[in-house]
Amino acid sequence: MQFRTPVTIPPSSFSISPCERMLFVGSCFADNIGRRFVDDKFRAVVNPYGVMYNPASVLHTVRRWMEENIINPSAAIETVAPQTAVFTLGTNHVYILNETGEIVDNCRKRPQRLFTEKELSVEECVEYLAEAVELLRGINSKVRVVVTVSPIRYAKYGFHGSQLSKATLLLAADRLVERYRTEKSVVVEYFPAYEIVNDELRDYRFYREDMLHPTDQAVEYIWERFAETYFSEATNKFLEEWRPIKAALGHRPFNPDSEEYKEFLSKAKEKAERLLGRYNE
Repeated sequence: MQFRTPVTIPPSSFSISPCERMLFVGSCFADNIGRRFVDDKFRAVVNPYGVMYNPASVLHTVRRWMEENIINPSAAIETVAPQTAVFTLGTNHVYILNETGEIVDNCRKRPQRLFTEKELSVEECVEYLAEAVELLRGINSKVRVVVTVSPIRYAKYGFHGSQLSKATLLLAADRLVERYRTEKSVVVEYFPAYEIVNDELRDYRFYREDMLHPTDQAVEYIWERFAETYFSEATNKFLEEWRPIKAALGHRPFNPDSEEYKEFLSKAKEKAERLLGRYNE
């Protein structure tokens, strides 16, 4: 007898290497997943200008990050250019500054009367995301993009309105994947974080007290499914070696000033340096 409906995730066309350079942009769900990569020593940049909820703001972040960090495109691959980027979409709602007509990423606590709220169409979402993909491909032709839709619901739209917003993002993600799929390569892939929470976990015990945000347990499960889909054999081996070192570094001793703890911590740091030195070459 089946009591749950597991989401089937097809094998990925690429894999993520140990300590790989990555870029995470999007909703607070991108923060949750991206921080896991940072903790596990991937060279990940996570929402460098704050949380971004809509496709236009995802584009703005990619553009600004490139302008501030990619000074010499010909050397970008050897310096800071990601190999893998993850875009997590939260909503298709945007705010337009009335004075200039531009979409703003943050209202900076200015009066609401200065802005007009708008819902992006599927086509507009696709175009903003495609421009972000093209910017990344311009500095690294081998870049791969994973697009996800955040499972976090937006009560302020009403739950029907929240579902309509997610439906727009799901359609846009699907069309983006299709736009970049050829017989020889796949540039953009979709990871079903939204479906995992809503169709597989499907229980309020996986939501926080606000009944909107996934619990740490739910995020951990999504991380595990992501790892199963994208991590290379070398990455899994690295993580096996890293996690006991990570636990040792995070240990809170009863007496942090004792010589025994100082020696324990020093040895853990030495192990970390040796391990990272093997993979960061």
